[in-house]
Amino acid sequence: MADNKSLERRVFSETYFAKRSLSRAFYKFCRAVLLFGLCFLILQPLLNKLSVSFMGGDDLFDATVIAIPRNFTLENYRSVGMLMGYWPSLFQTIAIVLVSALLQVAACTLAAYGFARYKFPFKKFWFGCVMLVIIVPPHIIMASLYLNFRFFDIFGIFRLFTGEPINMLGSFLGYWMLSATGMGLKSGLYIFILRQYFRGVPRDLEEAAYIDGCGRLKTFARIMLPDATPMLVSCFLFSFVWQWTDSFYSTLFLTNHDMLAVRLAALADVFNHWWANVAMTGAGTAIGSVAPLAHTQMIVATGVLMVLAPVILLYLVAQRAFVESLAQTGIKM
Repeated sequence: MADNKSLERRVFSETYFAKRSLSRAFYKFCRAVLLFGLCFLILQPLLNKLSVSFMGGDDLFDATVIAIPRNFTLENYRSVGMLMGYWPSLFQTIAIVLVSALLQVAACTLAAYGFARYKFPFKKFWFGCVMLVIIVPPHIIMASLYLNFRFFDIFGIFRLFTGEPINMLGSFLGYWMLSATGMGLKSGLYIFILRQYFRGVPRDLEEAAYIDGCGRLKTFARIMLPDATPMLVSCFLFSFVWQWTDSFYSTLFLTNHDMLAVRLAALADVFNHWWANVAMTGAGTAIGSVAPLAHTQMIVATGVLMVLAPVILLYLVAQRAFVESLAQTGIKM
């Protein structure tokens, strides 16, 4: 009788562990399929553009060429570099966007720390205004931004000394001013993220620093900022990438500067103009006044890759801190 019960228990345990192993294997299979599908959805357009960028003109109209170019060429990259003025635009974009991202992260960090740690009049109202900055699209305030920076003045001071307000449109100073005052692109989102992070940091750390003789500013610089480095890197990456590909503020403030986002938006028109005026046959007869759609899409795809390449390189360098910030956000928020 005892042998039968032990046999039943052994059969039951073996069945249970077999079902558990089978369910785990099924879960891993479903997770792998889901991750593969998500990665494919994200990478497939990028891989498609990469394939097209290396194709020659004959491959575009060859039905047998699908993903791998038959006539591998780098001519598309040379053409796009010439049409976009790529290298001068690249260095100018890096300089302007880098300074703007640093100013934006600095301003948002100070604002977020203030919202997380201090009490001041109308605190909830001002934080509600931060939420409005996140919700309201920048296109809604485009007219007011244009008028304020076209006729920029501070309490009539500039008009008093110069006789007229200052026109800050077409200058990177206005662009940097928005970032330095926490009103740049997506600034409300960065303030919210950093505020949530600082709220999750124990107050005991600050109190211990106060007991050791640190003031508020020194505590913020020595205690809070080093611990928040992964989150700051994450916000910096978001700020840099969004401003790198932004054409709204670039078109409004940086019309006198060669920004890659603006150049990319006009690449198709520039290529069609080049095609109509420069692309000639040996006999001097124009190939056509309008470039074929396939050629235009090939040039635009190549331009997209050239604009995204510095951003991808930046992420590869900073991905460790970025992933760490996501992990800390899940733990502390």
